[in-house]
Amino acid sequence: MQSNNPVFTRSEEFQRGGNANASSYGNQTYAGNGSSYQGYGTDPAAWGTGQPGSPETPTHAPASSGPMTIDSVVQKTAISLGVVIVAALATWILTPEITPSTTNEDLGGLIAAMTLGSLGAFALSMVNSFKRVISPALVLAFCVLEGVALGALSKFFDARFGDGVVSGAVIGTFAAFAGTLTAYKVLNIKVGDKFRKFVVAAVFGMIGLSLMELVLSLFGAEIGLFGVSGLGMVTAVAGLVLGVFMLIMDFDFVEQGVANRLPERESWRAAFAMTVSLVWIYTNLLRILAFFSQD
Repeated sequence: MQSNNPVFTRSEEFQRGGNANASSYGNQTYAGNGSSYQGYGTDPAAWGTGQPGSPETPTHAPASSGPMTIDSVVQKTAISLGVVIVAALATWILTPEITPSTTNEDLGGLIAAMTLGSLGAFALSMVNSFKRVISPALVLAFCVLEGVALGALSKFFDARFGDGVVSGAVIGTFAAFAGTLTAYKVLNIKVGDKFRKFVVAAVFGMIGLSLMELVLSLFGAEIGLFGVSGLGMVTAVAGLVLGVFMLIMDFDFVEQGVANRLPERESWRAAFAMTVSLVWIYTNLLRILAFFSQD
């Protein structure tokens, strides 16, 4: 099955798979029609066997650490989220405390951390999304920068809108994850091609609007699409729903990846995708709670 999610389409392994699982996903079959990797025989059991120089089979088995499993995805996702949380806490602690007497000049370090972290995380998210072979180092680097941005953003929201905003957004994010996973399994949700196209188009639409707002802010003109306002709440609610849809796509790809016995390194790709989705949900929840916490 061909994916339209840029996180997964750059992975050759996600486009491969046997027809044995076709019945589990309707009548569609996976790209490759069960063909093996180029350069190896059709029977994986024969890889690395035979006499040296024999034309029938290769002389060396491919290096592999085993197939991707639910456990490996959970472990890599936990590591990724752990790095985000540690980086966020470090940023919160190391940046100056915000008090009623804090001036804009005093907020320079916090704003710099928020800006640089956001831009760096965005750049690495694009690299990781379109990179054909996933790099754990780049995934973790993204998590560090994302954590820096979230730590600074959370501290700013906490000082401006009250203590309950950040904790509520954190709890809400994990509740959204648990609820979406439960619905996905209990309701046996199937992800179709039209759904994928819609979600990916909406994600890039949101990214485009964010970049437009950023450019306008550099010239002192803002529409308020991503602020804590009535118009901002429209995009926040839409972003929250979109984040849930992104999680559904992540769960679907993990399920297919495990069924197709993808290489274990692809667990990092799944972990990256779910980290992006959870961060997306958290930031939109933060804006929604801040809107209702205003005086």
